[in-house]
Amino acid sequence: MATQSVVAARPAISPFERYLSVWVALCIVGGIALGHAAPRLFALIAAAEVARVNLPVAVLIWLMIIPMLLKIDFGAIGSVKQHWKGVGVTLFINWAVKPFSMAALGTVFIGWLFAPLLPSAEIPSYIAGLIILAAAPCTAMVFVWSNLCEGEPNYTLSQVALNDLIMVFAFAPIVGLLLGVAAITVPWDTLLLSVVLYILVPVIIAQLLRRATLARGGQSALDSLLKVLGPISLVSLLTTLVLLFGFQGEQILAQPLVIALLAVPILIQVYFNAGLAYWLSRRFGVAWCVAAPAALIGASNFFELAVAAAISLFGINSGAALATVVGVLVEVPVMLSVVSIVKKSRGWYEQGAAA
Repeated sequence: MATQSVVAARPAISPFERYLSVWVALCIVGGIALGHAAPRLFALIAAAEVARVNLPVAVLIWLMIIPMLLKIDFGAIGSVKQHWKGVGVTLFINWAVKPFSMAALGTVFIGWLFAPLLPSAEIPSYIAGLIILAAAPCTAMVFVWSNLCEGEPNYTLSQVALNDLIMVFAFAPIVGLLLGVAAITVPWDTLLLSVVLYILVPVIIAQLLRRATLARGGQSALDSLLKVLGPISLVSLLTTLVLLFGFQGEQILAQPLVIALLAVPILIQVYFNAGLAYWLSRRFGVAWCVAAPAALIGASNFFELAVAAAISLFGINSGAALATVVGVLVEVPVMLSVVSIVKKSRGWYEQGAAA
């Protein structure tokens, strides 16, 4: 019961988060303008690398990820058996469908249909970025989506914790496999370094900090810490985007359709995976309060990790990094639309689930 009360008490989406796409759009404009105004500064930042890891961006990404991972209680994994059908549906979508469907959509749309409209040298990198985006299931923002659709809090917490645990072991092999299938050279040393830097180490730091905070002051102390770190996480995300678009500015101005074209496969795969998760849950008789967050977890992405991995693998000014940033741009409005759909279809869902 303690876990349920903690998750249920999480606030709904804040005004800042609700308009995240607006802030991202402003970062696009600001980043491009700053890139033109201070090219030497951006060149200096780009040169601050060790083993292909950009140090300023690495710090920003840790500031993004660790506050989100602080919300995860890995002890909740033991409760997955209470909602095993919903957990099974989401695991199937996250790990057996979403990365592979995105690889197919990226190949069809970016590698074929839209290829004449895109810079040919960047097409493999764009596809790689889309694959990386889809291979990272969402974590922290899922709590917001679940609250908005009145989802079962114990299921949401246990599913996110389980996904984070699986991600430590499965992210690199799946990304490596799909990049290989897409005929993109896989820098395995850099990929494994990305997993260590942006998944394993932040998970360990976050869990140690979480336990120390709970031991010192209980849940109230953790909530206070999250209130402080939450804005830092979002500011770090937006700062990273300014840097990315500072480097990407020339390419974006030369190809203004790039962002819109990259958004097409992302939008299709979000609605496809959400719909498939929702339909499967209905077929298996899963309660709506579990099916709703299952659809959202199955569709959304851990875009902070995706941005980090794309930068680490392909560079801060790569097409892969740009593709993951487009995921940030469309995430909030698209997921809010999915929340609206599952809430409006509750009557239809429960009639079928009962039957």
